[in-house]
Amino acid sequence: MDAAIVLLGLALLHILVVLFTAWSVDFRCFMHASKVCLPRATLSLSLSPLSLNLGSKNSISSQPEHSFEFRKQKFIFSDDTFRKLLYPSKETFGVYSRSSGYGTDAKEKAALGKWGRNVFEFPQPTFQKLMKEHCMEPFFVFQVFCVGLWCLDEYWYYSIFTLFMLILFESTVVKSRLKTLAELRRVRVDSQTIHVYRTGKWLKLSGVDLLPGDLVSIGRATGQTSEERTVPADMLLLAGTAIANEALLTGESTPQWKVSYGILEKLSIRKDKAHVLFGGTKILQHTPDKARQSCASHLKTPDGGCLAVVLRTGFETSQGKLMRTILFSTERVTANNWESGLFILFLVFFALVAAGYVLKQGLEHPTRSKFKLFLNCSMIITSVIPPELPMELSIAVNTSLIALVRRGIYCTEPFRIPFAGKVDTCCFDKTGTLTSDDMEFLGVCNMEGKGSHLESDPTKLPDRTLQILAACHALVFVDNKLVGDPLEKAALKGVDWSYTADEKAVARRSVVAPVQIIQRHHFSSSLKRMSTVVRIDENFLAFTKGAPETIQERLVHVPESYVHTYKTYTRQGARVLALAYKVLPDIPVGEARSLERQSVESDLVFCGFAVFACPLRKDSASVLKDLKDSSHDLVMITGDQALTACHVAGQVHIVSQPVLILTPPSNGQDGFNWLSPDEETKIAYEVEKIQILADNYDLCVSGDGLAMLQRTGALESVLPFVKVYARVAPDHKELILITLKDVGRTTLMCGDGTNDVGALKQAHVGVALLNAVEVPGKSPSASSSTASIVTVKRQRAPTSSQTSRPNSAASRAEQQRQKLKQMMDEMNSDDGRSAPVVRLGDASMASAFTAKHASVQPTADIIRQGRSTLVTTLQMFKILGLNCLSTAYVLSVMYLDGVKLGDVQATISGLFTAAFFLFISNARPLSTLSAQRPHPNIFSAYVIISMLGQFAMHLCFLVSVVRAAESYMPEECVEPDSDFTPNLVNTVSYMANMMIQVATFAVNYIGHPFNQSIRENKPFFYALTAAALFFTTISSDLLRDLNDWLRLVPLPKPLGWKLLLWAGMMSLGCFVWERLLRALFPGRRPLTRSKASSNVDKKVQ
Repeated sequence: MDAAIVLLGLALLHILVVLFTAWSVDFRCFMHASKVCLPRATLSLSLSPLSLNLGSKNSISSQPEHSFEFRKQKFIFSDDTFRKLLYPSKETFGVYSRSSGYGTDAKEKAALGKWGRNVFEFPQPTFQKLMKEHCMEPFFVFQVFCVGLWCLDEYWYYSIFTLFMLILFESTVVKSRLKTLAELRRVRVDSQTIHVYRTGKWLKLSGVDLLPGDLVSIGRATGQTSEERTVPADMLLLAGTAIANEALLTGESTPQWKVSYGILEKLSIRKDKAHVLFGGTKILQHTPDKARQSCASHLKTPDGGCLAVVLRTGFETSQGKLMRTILFSTERVTANNWESGLFILFLVFFALVAAGYVLKQGLEHPTRSKFKLFLNCSMIITSVIPPELPMELSIAVNTSLIALVRRGIYCTEPFRIPFAGKVDTCCFDKTGTLTSDDMEFLGVCNMEGKGSHLESDPTKLPDRTLQILAACHALVFVDNKLVGDPLEKAALKGVDWSYTADEKAVARRSVVAPVQIIQRHHFSSSLKRMSTVVRIDENFLAFTKGAPETIQERLVHVPESYVHTYKTYTRQGARVLALAYKVLPDIPVGEARSLERQSVESDLVFCGFAVFACPLRKDSASVLKDLKDSSHDLVMITGDQALTACHVAGQVHIVSQPVLILTPPSNGQDGFNWLSPDEETKIAYEVEKIQILADNYDLCVSGDGLAMLQRTGALESVLPFVKVYARVAPDHKELILITLKDVGRTTLMCGDGTNDVGALKQAHVGVALLNAVEVPGKSPSASSSTASIVTVKRQRAPTSSQTSRPNSAASRAEQQRQKLKQMMDEMNSDDGRSAPVVRLGDASMASAFTAKHASVQPTADIIRQGRSTLVTTLQMFKILGLNCLSTAYVLSVMYLDGVKLGDVQATISGLFTAAFFLFISNARPLSTLSAQRPHPNIFSAYVIISMLGQFAMHLCFLVSVVRAAESYMPEECVEPDSDFTPNLVNTVSYMANMMIQVATFAVNYIGHPFNQSIRENKPFFYALTAAALFFTTISSDLLRDLNDWLRLVPLPKPLGWKLLLWAGMMSLGCFVWERLLRALFPGRRPLTRSKASSNVDKKVQ
């Protein structure tokens, strides 16, 4: 027997060595490879990333550049290490303008070998291949090993049930991955024929043959039979302009204007996206270069397209990166991986103690079977990781994913869902997020005559003011439809002018001269202005509009009440733009188009303030109030003027105290000051007094103040107390989120998918809101408001009573048919348990969460699901821990006393456990967010003390009932190594274990204030009721045949009722203990200002 044990141990060791070579690259290299100096090596290079090409383990022969591919990204050996393959996407304009493509076939061939073809290639594995890959993973192998141990102990039914459950779960995961792969394989690089400049001439090549550095002619296909095509790669425009639809990448339906690149600095795709055509987007309209005098302009495109240089191809394009995110996020969906590993190690410690006790006691009896002894010790240790663990971790996240998809919210990074439950700081953009996209033109204050009178009648406005509003914009016609910024469309409508497809603005009723747009300098977040060069009756002028403080610096003469006037309107929440113009000298059209922006936007003549109302979305105030009431700090981050931002912040409950704005020094003053909006309160800025100041005021910081804080190193000291950030550029938004993370905040950022990309990426939870329909089924209280300057009346749509009624029966029949079709689609599309498939167009490359709603309600939905996932995961680990501790005791101490479970008994216990876990994961979150926060971590005083207290009660209950049973059979002696034989002690032990199991689920279930209560969670409630009836039935021996099938012996009447009574007392004790600890250890709230200050001070020091 000893020799057999040694032989079995050697066989297992050999199997583990083989498996570890597949699990660990380091171990495989240790076993099969030796370290060499790579540049001098002549041997082949073997590289096996853990997840290479959808997880397959391949060896790649080295090329001269020593490269390998990992998750569709290529890495090359450089400077004694492997680095990601670089693309020509960060060069200066001079480099791009001097580019002439690939002049020789040799250069083209070298580029093809370096970057590869412009394709999305990944294999479509079979179900069998993926299943084999999953079955080779460590956890599955470990569980199969545990099944083998149970078989050796003759638990055949339980082993088969466990193995079936494991295979069923892995099959579900494989099915989900195959569905995602099939969806992504439909995406192809457009193989359209495109003109490419190579070897000194224009060639017609397929889009899949493009290489980084190629010069191409790109534009919308012409002709009636032409098909709508997509851009095949990321490209930089060198000459010409284009209108692109980027809905597939960002989800934003508003077309984006792309202009040629002419900045001398290095290209940054994030900052200079207005010059980049992204792969996968569609060109709606293009205009070839008219008068661009650059080094590349000598290359005239042969088909009238725009001249562009290819930056990135394949999976390195923006579309390719989004595909990689979707592709590799579906491999395994779990929650709290790091903490779950530590928690298992914590349980392993108790299991090792129990196994050591059994081993010590067993070795003291030489007559006992060594095989049975080592088998039992192995089972004690392996029982720490139950077979349902991966399912439980996945179900918690998948349930939230499915719920979010049903509400029109898509997630490409499921691991961020638990972060949503930990969020303590919610940041919001203003324009287009908290406020509506429907801007309302209120009028112009031209500051002529009677002070700051607001004039809304176009016939009473100066001609020059009307012309600036009608011609200084970036509107464009696409398919006979005017598209662009809602503010600019509102201005055009407000002055009663029209805009034609040939870029001419014409007055509808007045006799003001029409305006022909010659050149545009588009709006820039860093410059805070835009301008156009126009022609009016053969005269050239420059029209400029922008932020009042920016235009003020460029005026020849600043009116006396300039600052007072625009601040008057911004304090009321209005959007104010300063209008100005400049008469240009008599020059040719070509020179007018080529004028530098700096010369166009200098020495301007002031022409008035355009004032717009920006109404709130109808549920912004109510949603943010709910977030504030649920223990979240609210922050606004916007590019708007500080006074406007503070007014809107007050409407949506972000600020509730008097506001102070950090303002730069003026009129020769030294240092920054805190200034109230009405300029009556002024306090000198001192970083040491920021905490005292924040206790009495809500603080606002502008872009200038943020730059000062960054220079002085005071960001981490001040930013945790700021409520409003105004006049900040996209880079500033990203800096704010990084700083909040550095001081320990868990952040959520909600904005649009175009201007807030950096901040959305930096936040723990980024939510990109897309222009879509309002959230259905929502009718919040009157939270919508406009600026207090004017009340706008809207026309009402016809009510249902005004429509015809004859088709009511037909419409009801159609509704029923649609409802039936929807139900059938849901039944056929998914099994309801696997993670939903996220498709291109649903997800945005800007953030992990994409919501197709014109509302901030999705932020509350995501936090609600995140909290639900957190509490579900927490209760699952507590239940697992208690079950493992009880199992370790049963398999150790009670095993030495001869107590065992039957095969059928173990199977029934496993079925109950699996069903209970499934039902608690189906608990839906409550519709109202609670002020109480969930516990963010598994390792906390509350969890550990709760588990130890409940386990002590379970232990007392087990020991008591077993001793009571032994008193009825003192003369019977049971050998630990003998086969299972029904007796009173075994029967009582099984019943007690099952009662402990059910009590553990019932006591540790976390319902209100996060999820449904036990009674509201109907499946779980019915399961608990059925379990109680089951215990009553087997304890009272009402169905003798059932007890015989379970191999339970009859209980003496006093013992049966005593067992039920003690079980009730044990459950009540655990319930009281758990509720007491929940009251003593509530969930962690956001850092208070005093705590935040002390933490920040320590970090700064």
